[in-house]
Amino acid sequence: MNAVSLPAASPALRLRASGLLLALAIALAAWWLGRQVPLIGGPVFGILIGIAVRNLFAPGEAFNPGIQFASKQILQWSIIALGFGLSLTQVAKTGLQSLAVTLVTMSVAFATAWLLGRVLKVHDKLKILIGVGTAICGGSAIAAVTPIIKPDDHDTAFAISTIFLFNIVAVLLFPLLGHALHLSDLGFGLWAGTAINDTSSVVAAGYSYSNTAGDYATIVKLTRATLIIPICLVLAIVVAMREKRAAKHAGIASDFSLRRIFPWFILWFLVASAVRTAGFVPVAIQPMIHLAAEFMIIVALTAIGLSANLRKMASTGVRPILLGLGVWAAVSVSSLLVQLVIGQM
Repeated sequence: MNAVSLPAASPALRLRASGLLLALAIALAAWWLGRQVPLIGGPVFGILIGIAVRNLFAPGEAFNPGIQFASKQILQWSIIALGFGLSLTQVAKTGLQSLAVTLVTMSVAFATAWLLGRVLKVHDKLKILIGVGTAICGGSAIAAVTPIIKPDDHDTAFAISTIFLFNIVAVLLFPLLGHALHLSDLGFGLWAGTAINDTSSVVAAGYSYSNTAGDYATIVKLTRATLIIPICLVLAIVVAMREKRAAKHAGIASDFSLRRIFPWFILWFLVASAVRTAGFVPVAIQPMIHLAAEFMIIVALTAIGLSANLRKMASTGVRPILLGLGVWAAVSVSSLLVQLVIGQM
C-alpha cells in the first residue's frame, strides 16, 4: 500500500515557523504568568520576556521572518478580534456622560506629549506612542497605531514599558488620593476611567475604591478605548501627507495611495464591533473570542520584545520616562479639574 503523503507546508509558513513557534512558546508562559499576577498582565510579561530572550540569547536570522509576522499581522488580527467583544450600544450612555472629560484629557495628553517631548528632545514616533498610550488605552492603543506610524520595535517596547510603570503607580496611588479628596463613587470611577491607561489597571483601581466605582470606571474606559478608531484614521492621513511631501522635496514621483496607507484593520474592527452589537455573536462564544484576542496581543507584544534592542533602549535614557510622567500627571489633573467645573465629583 502506498503511503499517503501530506501536503507540504507553504514556503512562507516554513520560513516563519521557527520565529512563530518561539513567540508562541514565550506567549504561553507570559499568559500563565499574567493569570498569576493580573496586576502586571500577560502582555507586559510577554514583552519583558521577549526582550530578555532577544538580548541574552540573540535568536538567529532564521527566527526573524516569523517574529516580524507575529509583531505585525497577528497584532492587527488581535485588534480586529477585540471588536467582537465591544458592543457600541452598551457603552453609548456612559460615553456621552464622560465625553467632555475624555475629550479634554485626550487633548491635554497630546498637547503635553508634543510640547514636553520637544523640550526633552524625544523623537516624534516615541512621542506619539507615549501620547496615544496615555490618552486612550495604554498598550492596546500603542499596538493599534504601531502598524500605521511604523516605529522601531525598541521604541514600541519602551513606550509600553513606560506606560506600564505609571499604571502600577496609579493602581496604588489613585484610591488613596480619591479618599483624601472625598470623591464620590461615580466621581472616582470617572477619574480612574479617564486618567489610568490600561484596562486591567482601571478595573483594579476602580474596584479597590468600591463596586460602583469599578463598574462605572470600566464602562468609561471601554468608551475611551473606542476613540482609538478616529485617532488611527487621523494618524494614517498625517503619515500619508508626510510621505507625499517628502517625495516632492526629493524630486521624485509620489507613490501616495490612500488604499495603501489606510489602516484596514481598523475598518474590520468596526465591522466586528457592528456584528457584536447586532447580536450575531453568540453569548456562549464571546469569552472564547476575548481570550483569543488577549492571547494574540500577548503573542504580538512578545514578538515586539524579541525584536527590541536593549542597548538602543538604554541609549534613549530617562527622557521618555519623564515624558510619560509629565503626560500622565497632566491627564490626571485635567480630569479632576473638568469634573470640578462641571460638578461631577
